[in-house]
Amino acid sequence: MDQDQQRRRLGSNDLDIEDELLDEAVSTMAEGAERLNRKWPELIITGLFGGIDVGLGILAMVLVKQATDSDILAGMAFGVGLLALKLARSELFTEEFLLPLNAVIAGQGTWWQMVRLWSVSLATNLAGGLAFAWLIVLSLPGYHDTISQTAHAYLDQDSLPVMVGLSLLAGATITLSTRMQQGTSNDVVTAIVCLVTGLLVIGLGMLHGALNAIVIFAAMLTGAGITLGDFLQWFAIVIPFNMLGGLLVISLPRVIRTRRILWGLRREEFTLEELEEQTE
Repeated sequence: MDQDQQRRRLGSNDLDIEDELLDEAVSTMAEGAERLNRKWPELIITGLFGGIDVGLGILAMVLVKQATDSDILAGMAFGVGLLALKLARSELFTEEFLLPLNAVIAGQGTWWQMVRLWSVSLATNLAGGLAFAWLIVLSLPGYHDTISQTAHAYLDQDSLPVMVGLSLLAGATITLSTRMQQGTSNDVVTAIVCLVTGLLVIGLGMLHGALNAIVIFAAMLTGAGITLGDFLQWFAIVIPFNMLGGLLVISLPRVIRTRRILWGLRREEFTLEELEEQTE
């Protein structure tokens, strides 16, 4: 039995590919196309609530951080915000890298739509996060010192290479977390993934532009001595490497793995509906 015959024996579909890879390609393309084709009001609202939902995780993180002085426990508490993000189907920047990329390569959306999704998600995440940060500062004056210390820890890095590495790790971790959640329908597994992701991102002090910005905004509102220039300089470094981490480390290898399906769809050798029938 040659290699082609063996692959056909192991897969029940007509594409000479493992069933698991077909399922992954179809599910990511379908969800990616859905996100790319959202209308402006839906796109803006989901992005705003992405910042607000993650703000819930920041609130839990600050509470646990002040009570225990443990970054590990604070990180696990932050996972509540990621879980809220998932259950509410909001948008978080770097979360959507693999899904729309697959959809665009497969001809189910355009590059402009992908740029629109990423840029609007980032801007509205920041706007929603700023609103939630203001509410935290207004309501919890006893936590201002903890917020300030955490923000300064994000801004004051040992060196540029360390800053770049932590930004790459954050983008890759959040993107992979989304892919893992998208691959299961079990709520318990989803909750565990969110807690572990929070543990890694916050516990290790990773730098994520949209997440850390909420803490930095809150610290600025407390009068922590952080200027807008300080934030923008930090932000200009972190965001590009968040994107590289999500795109190069996580998304690109998976695109290569399912490239035959993506290109087949783009060349109209088969339709998305036909693929969905084969995955049922």
